[in-house]
Amino acid sequence: MSDAHGVARDQLRAFVERIERLEEEKKTIADDIKDVYGEAKSMGYDTKIMKKVIALRKKDDQERMEEDLILDTYLSALGMIPGAGTDEEEAA
Repeated sequence: MSDAHGVARDQLRAFVERIERLEEEKKTIADDIKDVYGEAKSMGYDTKIMKKVIALRKKDDQERMEEDLILDTYLSALGMIPGAGTDEEEAA
């Protein structure tokens, strides 16, 4: 085996081992997050809503506004917003 192949093999092994370590750290962090949600739930917090809040905090204001407008449009079209009539109701 040439020296170049040995170097490439060593680099590949190093990459794979780094990825494996990071995957293990990711699993540990995911377990820690699960524990925090469990603690919050045991104290009476709604973890589904907490997850939504966290997702919203990741978005900028403009992105949230656009999503809210689209959501309102869809809900209105489906008659799911009180007081907002659908085209079928208006035609009747």
